[in-house]
Amino acid sequence: MNFNFLSPVSDLVLAHNELLSAQALGRKLKIHSSQHGIPDLENVDVAIIGVLENRNDINYIGEEFQLNEIRKSFYSLFPGAWNLTVADLGDINKGESVEDTYFALREAISILVKKRIIPIILGGSQDLTYANYRAYDDLIPMVNIVNVDAQFNLGDSSKPIKNNSFVGKIILDEPYNLFNYATIGYQTYFNSQEEIDLMDNLYFESYRLGQVSGDITVVEPTLRDANIVSIDLNAVKGSELSLYQRYSPNGLDGKEICAIARYAGISNKVSSFGIYEYKPSKDDEMTSMLISQILWYFIEGVNFRVKDDDFSDETNYQKFITLVDDQDLVFYKSNKTGRWWIEIPFLAEVNNKLKRHTLLPCTHQDYLDACNNMVPERWYKAFQKNCV
Repeated sequence: MNFNFLSPVSDLVLAHNELLSAQALGRKLKIHSSQHGIPDLENVDVAIIGVLENRNDINYIGEEFQLNEIRKSFYSLFPGAWNLTVADLGDINKGESVEDTYFALREAISILVKKRIIPIILGGSQDLTYANYRAYDDLIPMVNIVNVDAQFNLGDSSKPIKNNSFVGKIILDEPYNLFNYATIGYQTYFNSQEEIDLMDNLYFESYRLGQVSGDITVVEPTLRDANIVSIDLNAVKGSELSLYQRYSPNGLDGKEICAIARYAGISNKVSSFGIYEYKPSKDDEMTSMLISQILWYFIEGVNFRVKDDDFSDETNYQKFITLVDDQDLVFYKSNKTGRWWIEIPFLAEVNNKLKRHTLLPCTHQDYLDACNNMVPERWYKAFQKNCV
């Protein structure tokens, strides 16, 4: 397996790791070291990859960065009651060009996902999400992306890709594999009205910061339906982070971002997860510890995944049908987890991307709303996308 573009975890971090308790996470990981090389990936469930690329950051002025502080913080945590294996595969260094870095990341993600290993990408600039998305070109026909971010990052797709415009490239570059794009925690004053309208016109989902902070559970169905989850650290409230990392006085707090990471982890569909826009500074303990806890909660979620979306066996679920505006809405509730789904009907006369009855994750509240003759918004948007 060709992973020769990965550089090992630094000896400094490994020396620090040796001083930790034998029960610490760092002592239980399979780590890529200069001494032992890339670890055997047999039975590995989750693999961490650092990507030291930030040249497409709109504020890039030539600064280098490394991920040693994050690794030290993460290694020092204790694992939960997990029965999965985690590897740290080291870093992808900057390529000759940014495209070279994209290519290496794409290859790494593609290899890992094919092996049923979930890659966690620790990144520089968030445009790396584009390379993450392109890794799926030969993996699945349609991709759902969730971006936890204060901004939509749609940008002008005719201009070169940047960390604030990569989504435009994802939407408009061939092959067209994007089915749904959802933004969690956006802040209206950071987004132009044109972008907000475009998100609506494309039937993409967006959850304002106030909505998410008011009830974090509203984002669970969206994360349950995602293949790729990308977190921009600028979505986090400035007071939760180190000085150089601060972006906005408003944002998600530490507890909320960790809850989102756990929802992403327990989703049976999420097969890659990235944290971006890390900017190291001298007082870095807060940011590196928060990122470590986000990682911890994601892995905790993966550990507690339950296969509750098999609807071929009637003993696994309850089925509910309700009539809204002459339309039968069909809901399913898992007996194992109590999670809910709603059926999107297949339209025979339309060039349908999905070609079958598709089950869309939803909430119990969506069912209650349907009983009161209200069409769930997620269902409406998915149905409209199917008609396009």
